[in-house]
Order: sequence, then C-alpha cells, then structure tokens
Amino acid sequence: MTGIEIATTTAITAAASGLTKIAIDVFRDTSGGFLEHLRGGMDERTRTFIFQALQKYVESYRYRQCQLKVLGMRQPVDLEEVYTSVRLLNTQDIKELESIEALEKAYREQGRRASSDSEKKAKPGIELAREKQYLMVLGSPGAGKSTFLRKIGLEALKGNKGDLRHRCIPVFIELKRLTESTIDIKKLIVQEFQTCSFPKAEEFTNRALKQGRLLILFDGLDEVPTDNLNNAIRTIQDFVDQYKANRFIASCRTAAYRTSFRQFTDVAMANFDNAQMEQFITNWFSNPEDKRTNKAQTCWEVLEQPENQAAKELAQTPLLLTFLCLVYGRAQRFPENRAQLYGKALRILLEEWAAEKAIMQRDIYDGLSTELEEVMLAEIACKAFIKDQFFFSRRELVAGIKTFLASNLNAPQHLDGEAVLNAIAIQQGVFIERADDAYTFSHLTLQEYLVAQYIVDHQRTLELVTKHMFDNRWREVFLLVPGLMRGGSNDLLLQIEAEASAQLNIPELQAFLDWSKQATDGSSGRFKPAAKRVLAIYIALALALAHSQSDSNFGIAITHSQLDAARNLARALDPQLAQSYALNRARDLYRAKALAPDLTIDLALSLDKLKIFKFANFTDLIAKVSASESDSKDESQSHKIFGEPVNCILKIWWDTLQIDPTSLILKDKELRALENYFYANELMVKCKEAAVRVTPELWAEIEERMVTVRE
Repeated sequence: MTGIEIATTTAITAAASGLTKIAIDVFRDTSGGFLEHLRGGMDERTRTFIFQALQKYVESYRYRQCQLKVLGMRQPVDLEEVYTSVRLLNTQDIKELESIEALEKAYREQGRRASSDSEKKAKPGIELAREKQYLMVLGSPGAGKSTFLRKIGLEALKGNKGDLRHRCIPVFIELKRLTESTIDIKKLIVQEFQTCSFPKAEEFTNRALKQGRLLILFDGLDEVPTDNLNNAIRTIQDFVDQYKANRFIASCRTAAYRTSFRQFTDVAMANFDNAQMEQFITNWFSNPEDKRTNKAQTCWEVLEQPENQAAKELAQTPLLLTFLCLVYGRAQRFPENRAQLYGKALRILLEEWAAEKAIMQRDIYDGLSTELEEVMLAEIACKAFIKDQFFFSRRELVAGIKTFLASNLNAPQHLDGEAVLNAIAIQQGVFIERADDAYTFSHLTLQEYLVAQYIVDHQRTLELVTKHMFDNRWREVFLLVPGLMRGGSNDLLLQIEAEASAQLNIPELQAFLDWSKQATDGSSGRFKPAAKRVLAIYIALALALAHSQSDSNFGIAITHSQLDAARNLARALDPQLAQSYALNRARDLYRAKALAPDLTIDLALSLDKLKIFKFANFTDLIAKVSASESDSKDESQSHKIFGEPVNCILKIWWDTLQIDPTSLILKDKELRALENYFYANELMVKCKEAAVRVTPELWAEIEERMVTVRE
C-alpha cells in the first residue's frame, strides 16, 4: 500500500469515527423497530454496524466526489492534494461599492490582474460556510464552485477535526439529475445512503432531516434542463423551507442566476490572487519527483516573467490554471507561441469544458459550430477593441450576434441572438456580467487573442501597424498576430520596420544614431552590432539624464521612459546583453542623480569588459576619475560646457566616448520619436520570436539596418 493510500484509508477511518456519534444519535430515535431489528440495542455490535456503514459512505464520497479528472487528464488527482483555499465575495457588497464606471476604471488602469475594492473584502470560503447556514455560491465556468462544495463536504466528514466545525453528514446532489417533472429531493438523499448499504436508509434520512443533521450540497443549478428549471427552483425552495434546521450550500453560474432563494446569502467566487496561484501550483507539483526538480517553483517563476503576464491572467480561474499546469508539466515550459496557448484556452471554454459538464444545448450548437462561433466572437472583440470598448450592454452583444448571423451566408439563420448570448455567457463563460447589464470578455487575454485572430483572418496587418503601432493597449495583439500567421510574417516585420524608421526623420536624431554607429562598428565585443549601437545610446542618455538632474542649465528633456525603451531593446536584441552588469550600473548612475566616482568606475570597468566601444579608453577614464576625486572641491578643476560649470567626471565621460554633448540636447518631440523608435524595434524583435516562420536572410537585413541612419 502506498503512502497516499495509507493516508486516504486513515482519513476514511477517522471520518467514519467522527460521524458515528452523529449517526447513533439519529438512530436512537429512528422509528420502525431498527434497534429491535439489530437485537441487543445500542451495543458494540450495533455501533460496529453503524460505523461500517459510515465508513463505506465516507469511502464512497471520497471516491465519487474527491477524484478530479478534467481536460483529458490521464490520471485523476485527489481533491485534497491540489485544493487551494478559495475566497468569496458578498454580492451585496459588490452592488453597493462598485459602479460600472469604477469597474471600467480598474479594468483600464490595471489591465490584467485588476482587483477591485470589493475583491479586497473577500473572505475565506470555509469561514463563510461556517458562518452561514444557507449559502448560494456563484461564479463563472471553471471558477471552482463544484470543487468548493465537494471540499466543504469533505470537511464535514472530518467532524471535529475538520474546518467546518459543524456536526453534520454531507450529501452531495448534482442538480443536472433533475430531469423528471416530478422531483423528489428526499428520495435522492435516501439513494445516496442506500448505495452504501446504510441500514434503514429511508428512516434514517427522515430522522436526520428533522433533527437538522445533514449538510445538503446542491451543485449546479445552472445545469438543470431549462424546461425543468422553474420546477426545480420551486421544489428546492419548498424542501429548504420544510427542513430548515439543516445546512444548505448551493452553486450556480453567475450568468444563469436569475432568482434568489429566500434564506440564502449570495456570494461570488473571487479570482485567484498571486498567493492562491502559487499555492495551487505548489499543490499540483507535489509528488517526490516534482519536489526533487523544484518544478512548482520554476513553473511559478516562469509565469511571473513579464512576457507571461497575459498567460498569468488566465490563471485567475482554477480551470485554466489547471490547463496551464498540465501544459507546463508535459513540456517543462510554456509554448513560445502564445497564440496557440490562448487558442487552446479559448477552446476549453467554448467546447471541452461544456462537453465534460454535459450541458451543450443541441438546438444552438448543432447550428453554430465552434469554428463559426470563434469567427463571430472575433468580429465582436475587434470592433469593440478598435473603439476602445471593453464593457458591453446585453443589447449591444445581442445586436452584434444578430448582425454576424445575418451577414454570414453560412451562419444558421434560425438562431435567436438572445439564446446564443445566454449559451456563451452561461454555459461557456466567455462573457461575464460584471454588474447589472455590463458584460466583458471573461479575460482580457481572450479578447486580445480574438482581435488578433480577426486581423489575421481579414488580412489587416498593415492597418494594425499604421494605426496602432505606438498604442501600448495593442501590444499583446501585435505579439499574437505573427503566431497565428502561417505565412506573411516577413511582410509584417517589414511593415513594422518602415513605420519605426519614419520616426527618425529628424536631423538631430540622425546625428545621434550616426555617433552610435561610428563609436561601436568594428569593436571586438561579441554582441550583435545593433545591440552595441543601442547600448551606446543607452549609456550616453544615462549620462545625459544624470547631468540634467544635477545641472538645470543642461537643456535636455529626457525622462526615464526613453532610457527604459532603449534598455528593453538592448535586452531583446541580445540575450547575453540582457544580463550585462553595465545596464544595471548605468541605471544606478542616473537614479543616483549624481555622477559619483564609485558608480563611474564600476560602469567603466563593466564597459571595458564588454568592449562595445571601438576607441574608448576606460583605463584612462578610471585613472582620470581617481585623480580628480581628491581635488573635486577645487572649483578650478571644473570645466565649462555651454558657458556653465559641469562636473569634471562628466567631461571625462564625454571625452572618452568621443561624443559632442550638443547632440544630446533633444527636445520633447525628438525624445518621443526616439522612444517610439526603440519601442517599435523591440516590438518587432518580439514579433519575430513569436512568428511561426521568418526568413533568416530577411531578419539579418533588418538587424543590419536597425539603429542606423536610413539613406
């Protein structure tokens, strides 16, 4: 027997022991001559009989409700091994504290990982389950509602050793079973006990309900067949009214919840925060081999990298975080082609998850294929994105669906726009109602993916480049487009290059770029020529920024954003340069707002090792700085540039780099153009990396032209 099997067996035995007293208390008062039937009253034999029945019930619950197998997993995983504590939001707080305007502001300002004020008020789910006798748990598809209910049932089985701390026996009921016009909830509960050979199951159920000894878990109100939903709601409400001494927790998809049970407190599943994501990943990769290779930590570190922020947004929900863990577990990395990753995530919502939950509505999905639905969603997503629209009214979405169906010859014309929207929002969760009549795509990442898909399908890359190149809101779309293109990436890169080069039609910038080429061409450092030129510009700008911060008469308007753009391009062009000490020391230099000798010497030493400058003598620079340090207070040692005193160290730098400081006196317009140029080129490098195929010869030509004056 393995360690896990031993632990499970121990847990089952302990749970049965904890529940035995509850069951005995119920059996004492059970009618029907049960004690006489057992002969001998409540003796040890009777207790053993009850204990064995409970042990079988616990074992059945763990086997049926606590083995998770989704998304094509080869082997199921135990719920307790991967379960991560969830947080719940009071839906009343959401309505009171958040207007649509506040929600949209948070969505725009924070983008991914946006957390609203109400989300910060979220409470641990187990805490609310302890506090509230009646609880309705709402959430989007894959948010973890069913798993939460199963976990609460498991805690109830543990008795005093569990976190629920209520003496009750859980009964898990899948509401999708309510297909008959005549619904008998008590009969379903009896059947749960009968399957475990529970003695006198019907009498026991009646007595337990009257005594309030059961925890009834109604899972998936949204999964009740539509034509039987009203009947199911009425029956459940009557049942709760009749047996109100018991505890009840129900779950439903938010978009499908159009009623309100009288006694129930409505709560909503909060998105996973960073701590929950990391804990989930740690739990997922917890076997001995994963621990030995530290797989959980490396997976989290990869997900934390800036280029994976869009993927991390998907990890807000347990379903898609499970998907990401499966992907990482198979390849020890996430795909370089992010478009494929997001496309698969979208398909999980559109197709696989609904199929696994067995809630596809044939009258809709027989006519609207997944492929056609994707085309429709892409059209809605892109038209809205162009208008800078993230929130939709129901009327707008229905109108968009109707327009698509009417304008597409191959789309089924019989479909009703309202029904299609209900299916997309309720069954798939692609749209989420954030507030009354305010919908968004469930993840910004998925909207961006669909926008990119629309652009590729309609061959709109030139329009994308000329209209949206320098709008950071479109950055993720740019990075997804080449991953969706089977061909045409070469043209996209050339379009980006042309738009970027147009920023350099300024004589002052051309002089600056010309200096960087002359200073670095032919140097012995083993870096790409374009990367050398960018680093040279970065160093010169860093010095100029430090100068301007200590001398207000130095007429340069440079800000940190220009430095960051140059730094990002240097790191993108050459991975070796990305780890360069010189980049960090130059940043320290301008952040210090003074040309300190120790920072200067450190930077000079690191640049000397890189050997990107052809003629610069950094040994001589270090000697001069060291010599000048002792008499830096002597005003006679100061030099004048533009008729004003300037730090002696700066003069040494200008001489060493052989740069005319007047070429650095750039105005706001020129600096914005330079920043745009760096940004566009860095984006082009990332697009090249994301592309399915790029011709090596073409890229070599582009790199050769990068950060140079175009003739």
